[in-house]
Amino acid sequence: MSAPADEPEPTAATHPTTGLDDVVHQRVRLGILTIAHEARRVEFGFLRTQLELTGGNLSQHLGVLESAGLIEVEKGYAGRRARTWITLTPAGDAALAEEIARLKQLIVRVETADGR
Repeated sequence: MSAPADEPEPTAATHPTTGLDDVVHQRVRLGILTIAHEARRVEFGFLRTQLELTGGNLSQHLGVLESAGLIEVEKGYAGRRARTWITLTPAGDAALAEEIARLKQLIVRVETADGR
């Protein structure tokens, strides 16, 4: 039985891009997850500076990641200054690892195609 005309034929192996997560793959959010993975706990101001963002823009991206359960946001004080720290959750660590694995698959495909 074949697929209806408006649906693609199923294939044995899907393209690696079909597994990319739109929440994770967005440039700023991928940067946040990567930095949080490297640092284990990262301060808001450091993220803002490293990713060259405004505070409002960074806050919006953090909200998306927090809603998806990929990061935890902790507010507190360092001395008298209010601080916000970001930590990767186990789900965030897994999502980042999956994204990196998919990107590696794409790199292999491109490099293999270049060697034709």
